[in-house]
Amino acid sequence: MTDRQTQPRTLYQKIWDAHTVETRDDGTALIFIDRHLVHEVTSPQAFEALRVSGRKVRRPDLTLAVPDHNLPTTARRTASGARVPIADPESAAQLDALERNAPAFGIRYIGDADAEQGIVHVVGPEQGFSLPGATIVCGDSHTACHGGLGALAFGIGTSEVEHVLATQTLLLKQSKTMEVRVEGDLPAGVSPKDLILHIIGVVGTAGGTGHVIEYRGKVFEEMSIEGRLTVCNMSIEAGARAGLIAPDDKTFAFLKGRPYAPKGEQWDAAVAWWKSLATDPGATFDKSVVINAADVQPTVTWGTSPEDTVAIGGVVPDPASFADPSKQDAARASLEYMGLTPGQRMDEIEVQNVFIGSCTNSRIEDLRAAAAVLKGHTKAPNVHWAIVVPGSGLVKRQAEEEGLDQIFIAAGLEWREPGCSACLGMNPDKVPPGERCASTSNRNFVGRQGPGARTHLVSPAMAAAAAVTGRLTDVRKLVG
Repeated sequence: MTDRQTQPRTLYQKIWDAHTVETRDDGTALIFIDRHLVHEVTSPQAFEALRVSGRKVRRPDLTLAVPDHNLPTTARRTASGARVPIADPESAAQLDALERNAPAFGIRYIGDADAEQGIVHVVGPEQGFSLPGATIVCGDSHTACHGGLGALAFGIGTSEVEHVLATQTLLLKQSKTMEVRVEGDLPAGVSPKDLILHIIGVVGTAGGTGHVIEYRGKVFEEMSIEGRLTVCNMSIEAGARAGLIAPDDKTFAFLKGRPYAPKGEQWDAAVAWWKSLATDPGATFDKSVVINAADVQPTVTWGTSPEDTVAIGGVVPDPASFADPSKQDAARASLEYMGLTPGQRMDEIEVQNVFIGSCTNSRIEDLRAAAAVLKGHTKAPNVHWAIVVPGSGLVKRQAEEEGLDQIFIAAGLEWREPGCSACLGMNPDKVPPGERCASTSNRNFVGRQGPGARTHLVSPAMAAAAAVTGRLTDVRKLVG
C-alpha cells in the first residue's frame, strides 16, 4: 500500500489508484480499462487500423458493441422480416461496418433487431456491463453517464478507441477533484434533469474543466439510479472529465441479476469492494461548490449553451447583464440564433416540436414521468412533431407492458424504436430549420438537432407539458 493509499481519499482517487498500471516521471499514468463500449460512429477507423497493423482486440470479453447514433427510429424490418434500407449512405456504411467488425474481432454485438438494442449508455447499465468502481470508456462524450453507478466513465477519441481495443489501457493524466454538494431537499415537481441544468447554470460549461465531479449530499443519496445516470450524463456539459455518485445499496439492487453482472461468490466479493469506494471522511477536493436545493426550480435553456439556463418562471436575460464582454457577445449571438428578445417570458415561448428520449432521459422512469403529464391530454395544434423514443428495446417492452405507449399515442405523440434519435442530427429525426423543440436531450448547440433547429433543454415532465400547451410551461401548473 502506498503512502497516498493510507491517507483519506476521494471516490475518484480510489478508482484511479486501483487501475494504475504504472506512473511515468511526467505524471502520466497507464490506466487499465475495465469496460469498452463501442458504437458505429467512432469505431470504423479504429477497427481498420487494427486490421492494417495485424492486431487483434486485446480483451473482446470486456468490449460490447451496440449501434445507436445513425439508426432510424421508425420500423427497421418489413412484415416479411427484411431490413428496411438506411437512406443516408454514410450512416448505412457506418452501421454496416460495425455489424461486420464486431464479430470479426470476437466482440459481442447487439444488433438493431435484437430486443436488447438501444442507446449504448442505456444498454451498458441495464445489462450489468457497467459496474461500480470500473473504468469505462466509449467513443462518445456522454460516457460520463455511467458515473451514476459509481464508475469512472469518460469519452475518448477514435485513436484512443483503437488503443483500448489493442491494449485495454490508456495513457492519461490524473484529473483534479471537484465536489458538487446539494444541501436540503428539492422542491416538489423538480426532477434530476432540472437539478443538473441548474448546476450547469451555476458553475458554467467550463466550471468543471480539468476535474472529475463527485455529486454529494442527501439529494443524490435519495435519488433513483435513473436520476443519478441523468445527472452524471450531463457532467461533460459542465466541462468535467467525468461525474461520479458513490455506489450504495440502491446501486447494488439495481445491478443484481443483470446479464453481465457478477454472480454468486463473485457478486459478494464485488459488493464488498464497491462498499469501500465511498469518499473517506477527511478527504479533500480541489474545488467545492455548494448548492441549496430549495433554489432549484423546473429549469429550461434559453440559448445555445447548456449553461444558458433559467427557471421556467424567469425571462430571457439581457446580454448587457453579463459582466464579461465575451459572455455578452455570446448571449447576443445566442439570442439572434434562437429568435428571442431580452425580457421575454420563458413560459410564453411557443414550441413546434417535442423530443422525449436520448441517453439523458429515455429510461422507464423518464417515460413514466412524461406519461403522467400527458394522460388525459392531447398535444397542442401548433405542435406538429412530437416523438417518444425509448432508450432500449427492454425499456420499450416495459413501457408497453405498463401501457405508457398507449398514453403517448392517445395524446398524439409518436411511439418510436430505440436509438439516439433527435438528440443529434445524424439520423432522420431532425427538427426543421427555424423551429423550436422542447428536448430532453443534453445539448442545445447551434444545429445540434438539425440545421437551424432551436433547442430548449427540459426534463421529461416539462417536455410533456410543452406538448400539451404548445409552449414552454411550468409542469407544476398543469398537474398541480
